[in-house]
Amino acid sequence: MRQDCVAGNGQVPPSYKWQLVGLLCVAFFLNQGNRQIYSTVLTQIKAAADVGGLGLSDVQAGMVASVFIACYGLCVPLAGFLGDRLRRKWQLLFSVLVFSVGTLLTGFGGGLVSLILFYGVLFGAGEAFYYPPATSLMSQFHEKSRATAFSIHQTALYAGIMFSGYFSGYLSQTFAMQWRAPFVIFGAAGILWSLVLLIFLRDTPNQKVLGTARVTLRETLGHIMGKRSALMLAVAFGCMVYVDVGFKTWTPTFLIEKFGFTPEKAGFVAVFFHFVCAFIGVMAGGRLTDRLAARRKTIRFEANILGLLLGAPFIYLMTRGTSEWFCFAMLGLFGLFRGIYDSNLFASLFDVIKPQYRATATGLMLSFAFLVGSFSPTVLGYLKSRFGLPFGLASLSFSYLLGGVIILAACALFFNNDYEGSKA
Repeated sequence: MRQDCVAGNGQVPPSYKWQLVGLLCVAFFLNQGNRQIYSTVLTQIKAAADVGGLGLSDVQAGMVASVFIACYGLCVPLAGFLGDRLRRKWQLLFSVLVFSVGTLLTGFGGGLVSLILFYGVLFGAGEAFYYPPATSLMSQFHEKSRATAFSIHQTALYAGIMFSGYFSGYLSQTFAMQWRAPFVIFGAAGILWSLVLLIFLRDTPNQKVLGTARVTLRETLGHIMGKRSALMLAVAFGCMVYVDVGFKTWTPTFLIEKFGFTPEKAGFVAVFFHFVCAFIGVMAGGRLTDRLAARRKTIRFEANILGLLLGAPFIYLMTRGTSEWFCFAMLGLFGLFRGIYDSNLFASLFDVIKPQYRATATGLMLSFAFLVGSFSPTVLGYLKSRFGLPFGLASLSFSYLLGGVIILAACALFFNNDYEGSKA
């Protein structure tokens, strides 16, 4: 049996590796769709009489999103550590169930405190326990098709955000519950999908650590902290997440204020052109780097560099044009290069991290990045109140440039010493 079809005890059929990707794609679709609801209905939440009495200020609105990102960032290292040690099926089930309950309760809450507790804390903590075990599990079955599997999985993020961007806006204007309706419907759907995962997700152990002594936390951290290229990937990812969180939180509001869009149109347009082009970038990037990785081991790092450096100008240009279609074109080009970056984000990390430490490394990388990103909604809310939202969004381009330069330095200085790909 091929190496990338073997799972622990060898009893899982070869076709399961793609069934696994399909099961996780739906979970990730819901994961990201739920996250996008808040940005889509933000203008309605701010104006609602039952949230904060007179509505949320720009800073308070940004604060809710910042609490979510910070909670995610604080919890995800634990998710990664447990993902290398516990059965990943149960961790994934826990994640989907908890973030879905948090979404559902957000729809039934009222006031700033409930938004922070249900959306910021409960939803954020539930989401944190998804990605490290999911990527670890997929990498176990997809050693030779890693970037392709991760790219397909990443398209669920794009689809979830695009669908939620439109559907949440539509529900908020159609149903009597208004902004609460999408939270309730998406939350209920996630609870149902957790039952599907319970039935069909295999409880496969990590084949790389079967029969070996369990690694200690000290040993794990020593391996990860000794990989300077991995640390620089994490710093660059922090730059990217800072952009991504600020972009997704405030772009719908930008389109409403600049072009007079309705909430459902703004929620949809803010992500549609961006993520349709990102889909092209992620699939092309994943397939190309998987084919070239055997001959050019730095190719995944180079894809990350290309994605960040070439994407930066379009973030700035998105805010400068006066035409709707110019803005849409810039959103699309920004998305194309974002997809190239996304296609190799964790595949490049796994090139320099041994298999038994990958979930922990993923958790730590996500933690750092999302703690950095947690400042973005509040900072942009402040910049909006002082200098205008176009200025705040345009400033995000600098963060992309910085991230690209950091990975370029990591590739040139440390990659050859850190490379583990041939040992995976």
